[in-house]
Amino acid sequence: MPERHPLTVVHPDKDRLREATGARIVLALADALAERETVHVSLTGGSMGIAVWEAVASSPLAELVAWDRVHFWWSDERFLPTGDGDRNAQQAFDAFLGGSAVPAGNIHVMGSSDEFPDQHRAAEVYAAELAEWAEDGAAAPRFDLTLLGMGPDGHMASLFPGREEILEDDAAALGIEDSPKPPPGRVTLTLPLINGSERVWFLVAGQDKAPALGRVLDVAGRAATVEELRETPAAGAHGIRETLYLVTRDAVGEAGG
Repeated sequence: MPERHPLTVVHPDKDRLREATGARIVLALADALAERETVHVSLTGGSMGIAVWEAVASSPLAELVAWDRVHFWWSDERFLPTGDGDRNAQQAFDAFLGGSAVPAGNIHVMGSSDEFPDQHRAAEVYAAELAEWAEDGAAAPRFDLTLLGMGPDGHMASLFPGREEILEDDAAALGIEDSPKPPPGRVTLTLPLINGSERVWFLVAGQDKAPALGRVLDVAGRAATVEELRETPAAGAHGIRETLYLVTRDAVGEAGG
């Protein structure tokens, strides 16, 4: 269980969410780097997940971070060719990483369809890379910060409702077939790996997310049941030290009054 009760921070609109979260990321990373030599971050895709890194790139606070000591990972990826504009990694490169001081060796991209025969092999290789950076025989490095989006159906990463992947408690990464959201082939981290993060921040914008966010907030602060996980996978994610729901006012809807 998380050490602190999750907090919901409501922003007036997407622009304010973008700018505030960009500043929040920079300060969190600067604080983490003051405590240890290397920091690990797990990125998400989606319009808001990418927009916050555009805010980081333009922020004067960015100079507070020693970017050569930050490692970037992904919670999920579309199994498409390298450089495809729909890949989360490519969007992050375009928004921030491509013009940053982050060394290439610190950027851990999930495998693409031109590199691997299928998404399952890409997931195996990513799990092995995670293990290489882990301490004390753990499955992965402990992410100092994991950013997650949430779909209107309550999915996070590529863990979708009504499927068994959300219940996986062994593998660090999975190949996904027949994804209900295109493309059908994907690679995703599993729930236990996500829940090993120090901080988990959800970025949720838009009125269409309100019903799912309401279900997530109903579960916040306790362990989700199997039925709740299958209905709303995002309800199962939390950080060890901190869980934040960074949302727009319209996404809160009746959940937040």
